[in-house]
Amino acid sequence: MAETTSTTSVAPAPAVIKPGTGALVAAGRPRRRYSLLTRHDKLLLTLMVGIPLLLDLILIWGPAAASVGFSFTNWSGIGAISPGNFIGVKNYQNLFTSYIFFWPALRHNLIWLAFLSLVSTPLGMFLAVLLDREIRGTRVYQSVLFLPVVLSLAVVGFIWELQYAPSEGFINNAFGLVESHRIIDWLGDENINLYAVLIAASWRHVGYIMVLYLAGLKSVDPSLREAAKVDGANERQTFFSVVLPVMAPINIVIVVVTAIESLRAFDIVYIINRGKNGLELLSTLITNNSISEASLVGFGSAIAVVLLGPSRSRVASRPLSDGGP
Repeated sequence: MAETTSTTSVAPAPAVIKPGTGALVAAGRPRRRYSLLTRHDKLLLTLMVGIPLLLDLILIWGPAAASVGFSFTNWSGIGAISPGNFIGVKNYQNLFTSYIFFWPALRHNLIWLAFLSLVSTPLGMFLAVLLDREIRGTRVYQSVLFLPVVLSLAVVGFIWELQYAPSEGFINNAFGLVESHRIIDWLGDENINLYAVLIAASWRHVGYIMVLYLAGLKSVDPSLREAAKVDGANERQTFFSVVLPVMAPINIVIVVVTAIESLRAFDIVYIINRGKNGLELLSTLITNNSISEASLVGFGSAIAVVLLGPSRSRVASRPLSDGGP
């Protein structure tokens, strides 16, 4: 057990009259302050705060700052960076004006965000509300719907690549498209492959949101619902007027999680076709430019900075509330 410093009180010094002024002043030395923390406690607290902060600076903010610096160079990733590698904002100029894949990738990221926000997330919340009613077999349904969450998006990509296969895939065969010779190339047609991949990504995202929201519903005080029922409110009015406002912190977390999942989407499209032919995303452009034969580390860093902006602003703009996570 850590040794604590004594907190013995000291009697106040007697007051004396200051010559020439007649004012009362304290005599003697001022009282010494005592701390309940020993030197060992202070050292332990410093290490507990300092080590995580140091790791955060090295592993997160350090690479982020390095990416910003690299974005102003034409460095290829080989050798040291020299003053001749600095080219100012030329990477950004080329990115916004002459790089033909940037604007489609940005549009795809926005579509990804809109689809998860308006379709997948509400569906997960709806399933959570249904399962919160303690229907028969609730635990079985929870397990089945949550099962995709334990899979990585790379594995999800492999699974759905088999489902979307033109001739051997389950979907074309289930709808009889193979027998009628009206095969749809779900992942090869650039007009529909993005939405096919979004359905696959939602398969995982819905279960994740369902579990988060179900945990929030379980934490709502039952007396609030009983009071609303006594006042004559039906289930719909109780949910939107009582339960939903109480779950404001959970709703904020879900919004942030959905935005992060949308902006960092990478695995599933890279597994399918390396993020090409209609599946371009900002994350795949970073990989294809930085880790490729071109070795355009500076240009890829400029794309990373563009992606880093909304990602950081989404997290930083999250409001804080008492009792929230």
